[in-house]
Amino acid sequence: KKQIEVLKETQKSAWFMLINHGAKRSGKTILNNDLFLMELMRVRKIADILGIATPMYILAGVSSKTIQNNILTEIYNKYGITFKFDKHGSFNFKGVKIVQAYTGTIAGLGGIRGMTAFGSYINEASLAKQEVFKEIISRCSGEGARILVDTNPDNPKHWLLNEYINNSDANILSFKYSLDDNTFLGERYIKNIKANTPQGIFYQRDILGNWVAGEGVIYKSFADNVTKFETEKSFNFETINIGVDFGGNKSKHAFCCTGITKGYKELIALASEKHEPDTPERLNAQFIDFVKKMLYKYGRIDCIYCDSAEQVLIRGMRKALEDNNLNIALKNAIKNEIINRIRIVNVLMTTSRFFYVKNENTSLVEALQSAVWDSKSFEDKRLDDGTSDIDTLDSFEYSFEKYIKILSIV
Repeated sequence: KKQIEVLKETQKSAWFMLINHGAKRSGKTILNNDLFLMELMRVRKIADILGIATPMYILAGVSSKTIQNNILTEIYNKYGITFKFDKHGSFNFKGVKIVQAYTGTIAGLGGIRGMTAFGSYINEASLAKQEVFKEIISRCSGEGARILVDTNPDNPKHWLLNEYINNSDANILSFKYSLDDNTFLGERYIKNIKANTPQGIFYQRDILGNWVAGEGVIYKSFADNVTKFETEKSFNFETINIGVDFGGNKSKHAFCCTGITKGYKELIALASEKHEPDTPERLNAQFIDFVKKMLYKYGRIDCIYCDSAEQVLIRGMRKALEDNNLNIALKNAIKNEIINRIRIVNVLMTTSRFFYVKNENTSLVEALQSAVWDSKSFEDKRLDDGTSDIDTLDSFEYSFEKYIKILSIV
């Protein structure tokens, strides 16, 4: 119903930019995919009138992969339309040349500079670099050019909300979606999604479609009932890994070992430690001691992920492993977006899939209890003013972030 209403609205008035924003799975991208095809046919008609053989149109997304997954594959699944790409990743449809632009990095500017486009479709716009977004708009100077935008909510200080969505310009149409607006989803599915989404910032954004900032305690369900997450059980693990974060001048080095149970169902914090060594040699000794304790107790460690900012210390740890005949891979941490790391931990807590081994995780428990949002930041960040233990949280997240996607699916 919502999608049909928006579609009708786009036919009523003249507009330059249409922004569909709101909850995940609310149907906004599905609608924009249909509008994208309609826009290409409209552009072809305009080009015929103007005598332009090959009009150009910009298809923009965070990366090639997101464009493929969110747009092109969805169009193929729905309509059976396939696209033939040239060596630059461009393709033609109905006589319109579609040029792909990647908004996730400033490098995305290179592929569109100098071109004149008859329109653009910008997917996941809140994740776009502002400079690239503005460049795309400036390129859309062809006769009758229009821009389609879709996005999930972000921080209320985000430039997209304040400069475009809240803009009173009559040429900008914006529509907000909640999960309930997607009437194609089953009632049982919607009920499960709501039940499994953590309250607070994630529920407000993912379910209600609101642009809100994080406030107060980050892991509220944990802080309210710490003992609920304790365990003394034995588990069969799919993988066991260690995360290491190196503290700065005013903080400590942190180690955290986690295991993911068979089938990637649960995340178990096995042990955590904080240290303040006065020399690299002392750090290596404490690190090896922690590794050996985990090996003795759990029989294996699959990988160790370290904060990539300290390559000298990493080389020392790698040599310490070799000197102790410990054949364990030691790699740089992936360092996923912090909001994604926070989200998965909250989801696991909400769905009773996170636990910590009793009496072995004092530093981690304290860190999770004390973590709060930085309400003054323009980004989704934890407050890092010394009142909470960011180092331990980072080491904890480094240990499992490789598996965030699969933990989200199960």
